[in-house]
Amino acid sequence: MPTVQRIQVGIVGAGPAGLVLSHLLHLHGIESIVLENRSRHYVEERVRAGVLEQNTVDLLTEMGVGERMKREGLVHYGIELRFNGRGHRIDFRELTGGKGITIYAQAEVLKDLNNARIATGGQVLFEVEDVSVHELDSSKPKMRYRKDGTEYEVHCDFIAGCDGFHGICRPSIPAGVLTEYDRMYPFGWLGILAEAPPSSDELIYAYHDRGFALLSMRSPHISRLYVQCEPDENIDNWSDDQIWRELRTRLASVNGWKLTEGPVQQKGITGMRSFVVEPMQYGNLFLAGDSAHIVPPTGAKGLNLAVTDVQILARALDKYYAHGSRDLLDSYSDTCLRRVWKVQRFSWWMTSMLHRFPNENPFDHRRQLAELDYVTSSRAAAKSLAENYVGLELEW
Repeated sequence: MPTVQRIQVGIVGAGPAGLVLSHLLHLHGIESIVLENRSRHYVEERVRAGVLEQNTVDLLTEMGVGERMKREGLVHYGIELRFNGRGHRIDFRELTGGKGITIYAQAEVLKDLNNARIATGGQVLFEVEDVSVHELDSSKPKMRYRKDGTEYEVHCDFIAGCDGFHGICRPSIPAGVLTEYDRMYPFGWLGILAEAPPSSDELIYAYHDRGFALLSMRSPHISRLYVQCEPDENIDNWSDDQIWRELRTRLASVNGWKLTEGPVQQKGITGMRSFVVEPMQYGNLFLAGDSAHIVPPTGAKGLNLAVTDVQILARALDKYYAHGSRDLLDSYSDTCLRRVWKVQRFSWWMTSMLHRFPNENPFDHRRQLAELDYVTSSRAAAKSLAENYVGLELEW
């Protein structure tokens, strides 16, 4: 017989969504347990997103886990769109009333959250096996798992599926309940981490005849750079010299700007897709983050959207335990999806504007250049981009 545990909220997945939710619930006096099948080291070392919206920064600060982020993060108040060899700055501070973004790697966010959960006695279990969820439409759903050879069964009030696109929570919902919306893009990103000081104070999004390129960074000494490539590209076919040559070509500027190069620490291929599942809840199971939606990385929204999901869920759970009201829980999916689809729209728009598509004709090319010209010459268009990039206002 399994060892029985009782908890208010069970959380599957120790990524940003799961750990932010767990700590928010702790601050509301609600008990939770987080189950993660990977090791803590693996979770904290994965190379993932690094752009935090203003709302994400504010929330982490309010949660008491933002001290190191404030100290080490790079605050930016704009990005550059570069096309035809010329750069055009989008001024976030001026267009959004002082808002910006912070460059701080997801791995660092997870380290801060894990340290906070440990310091407050939080239950975060890594390297658990055979996780499964059961009786989701009952008043007491259950999670089962094995840890160090012992079988456990957790009786919960609610379960949060924060276990990503390939997790077990979404597939545990009965067939016919969910509707999936999916789009695969006909290209990918070849990304590198390089031991080189960033060549720009802010991110550069470049549109070029040979394809998209992005100059980003992780610290004052580490650059993060990408080039558009085939979705099934073999990374072994790209030498470091080839990657730098392609970056120099696509990021070239008529004003004599130079790309700073250095040793490549890591490189890999990232696929591009848009995905949404509706609804984001079934019974007392609530999906959050990549288990419910994926966005192409062009708009830097994946982590931020996951954090907003659990911010909404934590508020709903707090109201339930404080007042016995399920109204916010019952409307969780509708509340989240309204924002999810706006973020999908923005991410699709940025992706479509900046990438070269196979089989496009000269009309398509000129239309994209006209779009970029309009966005960088119209205050209204630039403000729309800025508002979406720094993060839309929360709609409770």
